[in-house]
Amino acid sequence: MIRGLYTAATGMNAMQNQIDVTSNNIANVNTIGFKQDRAEFQDLMYESLNYTSGLTSETTMNPTGIDVGLGVKTSGVQKNFKEGDLQTTNNTLDLAIQGNGFFQITMPNGDIAYTRGGAFKLDNEGNLVNGSGYLLEPQITIPENLIKVSIANDGTVSAEDPQTGEITELGQITLVDFINPAGLTPLGNSLYLSSDASGDPIEGVATEEQFGSISQGMIELSNVKLVNEMVDLITAQRAYEANSKSISTADDMLAIVNQLKN
Repeated sequence: MIRGLYTAATGMNAMQNQIDVTSNNIANVNTIGFKQDRAEFQDLMYESLNYTSGLTSETTMNPTGIDVGLGVKTSGVQKNFKEGDLQTTNNTLDLAIQGNGFFQITMPNGDIAYTRGGAFKLDNEGNLVNGSGYLLEPQITIPENLIKVSIANDGTVSAEDPQTGEITELGQITLVDFINPAGLTPLGNSLYLSSDASGDPIEGVATEEQFGSISQGMIELSNVKLVNEMVDLITAQRAYEANSKSISTADDMLAIVNQLKN
């Protein structure tokens, strides 16, 4: 009975983690470039009350043994980098990646972060920045005197000189990819850092090799499916209640034992 108390407690902790992860997904259902999290679980160690293949007589052995599990633990939270739906905004500086790849962002400390959120803006010097004011890498600067900014599918940025009508090329937006994107370290603000698990960034040009294409005037929405998250939330809540009931049942059994002693 004491074993059952602790086992059920691990189940409640695991389901609390599931609810926390699901709640975060639901909270970010409208966050540009957000990627859904999925909690994963593993069973804990087992207590062997009768070892498998233990002898039951001089000539026979136990075919299964008696192994009692001691509960569950959260083994990890997996990022699902499946592409989200694209939404047309007609905003010149909104960019979406159709296919594999991440935009590169220069952090204030000089580190390079990666994102699928392409809602870019101009700072007071005409540089392309994200919503936090961090520079796009490689840096793209749009001069004041140019109009009609155009960003091709391969990331080539150009604009028109209103005086002469001449098209000026301003730079090239490059993308990066990873062998294991799920191993990226999330920073918040839809930004990620590379890690040993993700592997080193592989830089390239959009539309070439494994990289997707860049679409101007569009953004990538969150890939969270609200209906699925609500089902997961209900399932986790019911499992939490069931584990709570197991604790109550074990407590009732202990109370009965105490009464027998009296």
